Amino acid sequence: MEQFQFPFLHGKKSALPEEIQKLIDRAEAAADKAYAPYSHFKVGAAVLLEDGSMLTGSNHENAAYPAGVCAERAALSTLEMNDKTHRVKAIAVTYHSGDEYGKPISPCGICRQTILEVQQWQQQPISIYMCSPDGKVIVLEDAGYLLPFSFGSEYLNVQETSPLDR
Repeated sequence: MEQFQFPFLHGKKSALPEEIQKLIDRAEAAADKAYAPYSHFKVGAAVLLEDGSMLTGSNHENAAYPAGVCAERAALSTLEMNDKTHRVKAIAVTYHSGDEYGKPISPCGICRQTILEVQQWQQQPISIYMCSPDGKVIVLEDAGYLLPFSFGSEYLNVQETSPLDR
């Protein structure tokens, strides 16, 4: 049986470049804005665009659980994907909860698929910074490592064209 392996970095927020530390700060601030009355698990995400601007999002729970929105998808939903100048460079995700675990959080499956869709659309890697409240960080240089056997447009009977080609 084959084994799947990928490169990653496990470190501290304070050791990362200033631009990425600011990105994580924005994700932490977004977590403060989360609406999580049921789980009390507040998640924040920040998206760094190539031009240096940032988008943020937080999770919003709903009593009808499937209707909730994750932080990563909330942030990415504001991305202008019809404008080829808005490419994602990196995404940071972190959390606050009543019980701080000290373990970096990773995107859920739906968010992994959404991030990968953006990466495939822009045809360049997105770095992922998975953070804990106490400053631990796991870094992946390519969102594809989050979902190694992903579902994509190649499975659909559609012509693959990127809005970037228009």
